[in-house]
Formats: sequence, structure tokens, C-alpha cells
Amino acid sequence: MNKLTLPGTVWIASDIHLGEHNPGTAAVFLHFLERARREADALILCGDVFEAWIGDDHALHNPPDWLSGALEALRDTARGIPLWLGRGNRDFLMGAALARSLGAQLLDDEVLLSTAAGTALLAHGDQYCTDDIGYQRLRRVVRTAWVQCAFLALPLALRRRIAAWARARSHRARAMKTMRIMDVNPQAVERALAAAGCSVLIHGHTHRPGMHELNAGGRACRRFVLPDWDHDQPPRRGGWLVLDAGGPRLVLDES
Repeated sequence: MNKLTLPGTVWIASDIHLGEHNPGTAAVFLHFLERARREADALILCGDVFEAWIGDDHALHNPPDWLSGALEALRDTARGIPLWLGRGNRDFLMGAALARSLGAQLLDDEVLLSTAAGTALLAHGDQYCTDDIGYQRLRRVVRTAWVQCAFLALPLALRRRIAAWARARSHRARAMKTMRIMDVNPQAVERALAAAGCSVLIHGHTHRPGMHELNAGGRACRRFVLPDWDHDQPPRRGGWLVLDAGGPRLVLDES
């Protein structure tokens, strides 16, 4: 498992879901990046920064205005503090070319993160939603190297259409699933913590922010769930996790 040590104050956010459809969320996120540059020593965005990602070439060659503005703000952030990008279920195709253009670093699916707040297992979180069997089957397929290569070889316009179809299909599928199925599986969380040898898990994906206490193999553990962001329709929400010498603490932004 990849290990990452970051000194000082570390901020972690997830599930911003940037796209052309949410300018209010984008404006709040850009302000958040400015604040992170002033107040944090490192920033981690651990997945679903974007609502969809159809290839780095989409961003590096004539991106739309909304994307161009977001990428420039991320570049400014990376010039000021270390910036790490995790890949979620929406933007898992973010690659090394994008990271290089931003001056950022890519995270593995799971990372053992050491900070002034201690050691934690960090992930996007969708891999722990094992009760959603259909999604896990799809996840294995789309994370296969040859499938990704085949998709990225398609014309950009066709990739856009496929991504739009996939988002619509996903929204319909979610409407048919129970909240329990779309949440993390307790046994999957316990196995992940045991394998990592730590007692803290940090993840996003489920859109259910909070801190949960659990017992994993006789150890008292904690699971921090990062908030999702939406400042374009009520209830407005967002936030991040702060890791420093005072310990982990969630900051919820509901303005």
C-alpha cells in the first residue's frame, strides 16, 4: 500500500462534482482553494472533483470555459502548496498528463496517510460499498487497463455522448437502490482497516458526512466521511476535513 507523509496542516475534500451545470458550486470551490493556499500546508482532493472525466486530452486541448477556470485555480493552488488528486467513480480517468499540467500528484486507490493528526487510511470510498454488487461489477470492468485504453482511443465527441449516457443511467440506477446498498459495508471497512493496520478511515463517495465510531477486530476505530458539495440548489452544502496536531475535525460549509 502506498504511504504518504505530510507535515503541518492537511486539508482533505471530496465529491465537488464540478461541471458546466453548477457554477455556484464552482465559485465556492475556487474560494476554498484560495483559503487552502493561505491556511493549509497541503491539500488532498480524494475523488469526484469532477462530475465526469472523459480523458486528459479534454482538459489539455481547448477546454470549455468552466473547466479552464477550475484547472487554472488548481494550478495556482499547486504552486503554493502540495496538491494531491485522488480518483473517484466519476473521474477515475484522470491521468498523469493532467497531474503534470497542474503540478499535482496522483493518489493510489488506497493510501496510508501520516500527518500531525496520526495515521489514517485514505480512499475515495466506493470500493467499500460491496453490497452494491452491480456497481462493483461495473467498477472492475471500467478500471481494467484495456477498457480504458479503448475508451480513450474513441473520438472526443463520442466519449462525451457515452459519458452523458452513463451519467443518466447511473442516476436512474441510484433511484432504484436503497440507501443501505449504496453505503459502505461494515465488514469491508473492518477488513480494510485491518489490512492497513490503522484505526482511522477517511473517505467520501457516500454523501453522508460525519464521524462514525466502530469496533474492528477488537480495536476502537473511527470513520470520517467527507461531505459532498452543492451550492446551486438547496440544501446548500460542502466542507472538508482538517488534519493537524489537534486531531481530525470536519468543517461543514452550509452557507
